[in-house]
Order: sequence, then structure tokens, then C-alpha cells
Amino acid sequence: MAEQAVTANAGAVEKMLSVVGAHSVFSSVRGYVDTTMRWCWIPNWLPSWCPTSQSQLKTAEDRMLQCVNSTFTKQYVPISNGNLLWTLTFSSDSVKNKTPMVLLHGFGGGVGLWAQNLDALSQRRPIFALDLLGFGQSSRPVFSSDAQEAEDQFVESIEQWRAKMGLETMVLLGHNLGGYLAVSYAIKYPSRVKHIVLVEPWGFPDRPDTAEADRPIPVWIKALGAMFSPFNPLAGLRLVGPLGPTLVQTLRPDFKRKFSSMFSDNTVSEYIYHLNVQTPSGETAFKNMTIPYGWAKRPMLQRMDQLQPAIPITIVYGSRSSIDSNSGSVIKETRPRSRVEIISIRGAGHYVYADQPEDFNRRVLQVFDKVD
Repeated sequence: MAEQAVTANAGAVEKMLSVVGAHSVFSSVRGYVDTTMRWCWIPNWLPSWCPTSQSQLKTAEDRMLQCVNSTFTKQYVPISNGNLLWTLTFSSDSVKNKTPMVLLHGFGGGVGLWAQNLDALSQRRPIFALDLLGFGQSSRPVFSSDAQEAEDQFVESIEQWRAKMGLETMVLLGHNLGGYLAVSYAIKYPSRVKHIVLVEPWGFPDRPDTAEADRPIPVWIKALGAMFSPFNPLAGLRLVGPLGPTLVQTLRPDFKRKFSSMFSDNTVSEYIYHLNVQTPSGETAFKNMTIPYGWAKRPMLQRMDQLQPAIPITIVYGSRSSIDSNSGSVIKETRPRSRVEIISIRGAGHYVYADQPEDFNRRVLQVFDKVD
């Protein structure tokens, strides 16, 4: 959810950390910098300062899902090293023979953010939504500090989950970081993937060499970026402790609007808060996979030639998003023997599936017609 990072300049923040507005968070807590510097060596103190717990996260997720009408199950799926992946399963008798779709959320997200999509999508085929390793209610292990190894840990957790669930093949739909991992998984396990749907994917292009020349970065942003570069993207949210829930509501009122058809209260902001002030496991892995200012250390466009041409790709962008859609065009140009479709959803920003859920669901259902 918070799909953008704090090591960023203004443009990168817009691209990389949209869930709680990390740039605004850090701007709001500049006065705490000296304290942060003293605490950086004892980050485990920070969660205890925050009014959160695993049970509160569970309650917040339950509230997010209370408007979902379809029957579904919840379970922890065991993978290696004692880790568990929190999973929602939608599979009625009428669709159980169809290739399932697996939903992979973005940075800082969780299964509850698909609340406006689950009913529509599950009418046509089995749907599985899981909290990625290190996020949501899934286990939060220590990831490697090496970008490739951290990426491999994410990918292997998805493969182990697939094997445990007994899925032969899947349609992978990934938002932001989830899209990056969907392609990484498909490169390594192509026989398991029938179709990839990339929704506002992160991590595909190289960092432009001319970034600063073309778009000068204000000095104060460079200073803040340097100041906060040692910290995780959402450290500021944990740093403000009891002020965190109010801060999320204040800085990201748009999330309340995105889900206004389902909730009139602060259900969504509370869920976002509890998702992102737990132990920063996946968050740390994500930071280690980036370079200033929020670009991927291992850009996925450099590896698209490793993806089998037979795997179709649908790329979904929001017409009002700040994410550069040029990566979609590059993918289409470099895969002339593959089916690549680029979709722009009018009036949607980075959170396409929440900004325009009906249009998004309709477009994904059209993808279903091309599978099986």
C-alpha cells in the first residue's frame, strides 16, 4: 500500500510510497530526527511505542472484509522455516475447475485492500489473496540485505505457498511490488503461470541518468533524503507513536474516499495504520531492493527477455497516476512474439482497483475470457 519510499525526492515519493504519504510523515516529524538517530540502533523499541498489536490488525482486516458477500475461507499456509502466509480463498463449485487468480498486493498492503474486487472477480474463477511474506498478517522474518537474495525469498515463499495449496497453474495479478514479484516468479517458474496482470507495477525501468538534470531536486528534499536514507520507508509512522492513527487519517484522506461506497468511518485508515506499524520485515526487504530515489536495484525491464514469450501480459495503469507508463510500451515493443495488452483506466490513480473498482473489475474479467 504504501508503495513508495522515503529515500526519495518529491517525484520519487509520489511514485514509491503512496499509502501513508511518507514524505509528509517525515516532514511532520523533522523535529524528532535527533531522537531517531539515537534510536536507530534499537528499532525494536518503536513498535511498542505504537498503539497496535497483531489482534488489532486482525480486527481491522475483519472490518475491511465485512462488506464482502461471497463465501470465503481464511487460513495460515505454512511454508519453510516456520513461516506462514495469511490467505483468503474464494472457490465455489461453479468455478473450481477454472485456473485460479492469485492477488499479490503492493508495498505496505494487505488482503483487505481488495475488498471492492473480491466479489466480482470470484464469480468467474477461484481467487486467492495472500499477504506477502513480511507484510500484513503473514510471518515477518528477517530478509537478506542483498537485493537479489531478498527478491528470491519473496519468490520462493510464493512457490512454496503454491505447492502447499496444490495449484498447478495460476493467473498472477500484482499491484506495485506485487507486479514486480509476479514477473520475477514467472521467470523462475514459467510452467506455473498462465497469464500475468501488472497493475501499476513498481521496479521495471532503470533509474534515468539524467534524472537530476531534467528535473532539479530542491535542496531541502535532498537534505531530507540524506537524513532519512538510513531508515525504513515507514519509520516515521512508527516514530510518532500514538499520533500515528490520526496522522494517517490526516495525510491520506483519499483512502476514505476510495472506499466510501463501503465505509463512512475510519475503517480503511485504521487498517492501513495497523498494517504498517508492525515489525518492519517486508518493509526492510523492500528498502534493500531500492536505490535512491526509489528505483529498483535490479530493474525488471533488464530481465524481461528471460520471461517465456508464451506467457501473456496485461498491464493496467490509472490515467491520473504519477507512475510512468512507458514501461508498458517498452515491454510491448520488446516482446513482439508475445501477447501484451496495455489498459488505461480513466479517472484512476495509483490504486486503480480502489479508485475505479467497477471499471477495474470489468477489465480483469475480460482478461479471464482469454485464459483457459
